[in-house]
Amino acid sequence: MIARYTRPEMGRIWTLENKYRKWLDVELAVCEARAERGEIPPWAMKDIREKAAFRVERIDEIEKETQHDVIAFLTCVAEHVGPASRFIHEGLTSSDVLDTANALLFLEASDLLLDDLDRLLDVLKRRAFEFKDTVMMGRSHGIHAEPITFGLKWALWYAEMQRNRERLLRARETMRVGKISGAVGTYANIDPEIEERVCRRLGLEPAPISTQVIQRDRYAEYFTTLAVIGCTVEKIAVEIRHLQRTEVREAEEYFAPGQKGSSAMPHKRNPIASENLSGLARVLRGNALAAMENVTLWHERDISHSSVERIIGPDSTILLDYMLTRLTRVLDKLVAYPDRMRRNMEITGGLLFSQRVLLALVGKGLTREDAYRLVQRNAMKVWQDGGHLKDRLGADAEVAAHLSAAELDALFDLGYHLKHVDAIFQRVFGPSENALGRSSARNG
Repeated sequence: MIARYTRPEMGRIWTLENKYRKWLDVELAVCEARAERGEIPPWAMKDIREKAAFRVERIDEIEKETQHDVIAFLTCVAEHVGPASRFIHEGLTSSDVLDTANALLFLEASDLLLDDLDRLLDVLKRRAFEFKDTVMMGRSHGIHAEPITFGLKWALWYAEMQRNRERLLRARETMRVGKISGAVGTYANIDPEIEERVCRRLGLEPAPISTQVIQRDRYAEYFTTLAVIGCTVEKIAVEIRHLQRTEVREAEEYFAPGQKGSSAMPHKRNPIASENLSGLARVLRGNALAAMENVTLWHERDISHSSVERIIGPDSTILLDYMLTRLTRVLDKLVAYPDRMRRNMEITGGLLFSQRVLLALVGKGLTREDAYRLVQRNAMKVWQDGGHLKDRLGADAEVAAHLSAAELDALFDLGYHLKHVDAIFQRVFGPSENALGRSSARNG
């Protein structure tokens, strides 16, 4: 991944140094397990334990000749260990090392992503309660529907990100497997007990069955999970982009002193971070598709998956780490405009109360079809000629025959629409987190 989108903490995981360190961890764990069974003499295990090392530059140098990275790695380690190196990698195939080490790398990356999600969830929760009673227009199809609060948007994002965290935990567990089973997974040259000891030492579970590789349905699940999390990031980013449009301007990304929005137009304040996140989410989805293509390999394995994973493994985890961190910063400083939310609610002249009037007329004994007709014809006049829905309805003799002026007036009350906000927050955050009472802002 390019440096622009690589945070040091995640970038370090995917360095060659760390990758080869994980390879060596696997090889040493196998040697330790075999030594415990008496298959490696004590003097040799002592040399392996004390001398095993590598240099990235030397591995690269050897690989230019061998054209095989694992052989280059083993040759380099052998140069450090000496004669005892003949016990290293005995009975193994390359994928025993690669796939087991990959599990360790993905666990490390997943733990960092889980930390990212926790920080994001903290911001979402804090701001959900901050805006719990901030009334705004709810929209369907992009058109004004009925009132909600801005806090409900944040609570919804929180709940979805909680599900994403659970998905990542499950995907992490799916990837937490190793295999030390030899060339085609039959343990022909190594005892299954060694695999169990190695995996236990490394904090992994042995794959119940493998071929020459860990099966790539696990990888497909993992990368799809990263893509789903990216979808939620984009969902939030797109909402911010809509809310920041000049015609709406109910919220916007923080615009720092000295920041520039356009090389041509000095007035511009653009949702650049959210647009960036929308674009990067596409890369995660593309990588997830590549992971699915990797599930199908020839017979007990080929290496068509390998080149793909060298790219998508680092890139997807690095990108999602960047995306979650950037989204957290955006949301932490997101600027909201409650007054603008109120003004936007008023531009349709009370049309947001149309369903309330419809239900009231049905309650008076009208059929739903007749009630709908009465309300809709007055709503269409508001759309076309302006005015306020309450005034239009009050002047309609058919409506007035069923609803008094006082009854009609009572139907245009914001509080009616928001009376269950507390209950929704209890469902999302639990009763102990829910603030008591309701703000008078709901009843404006």
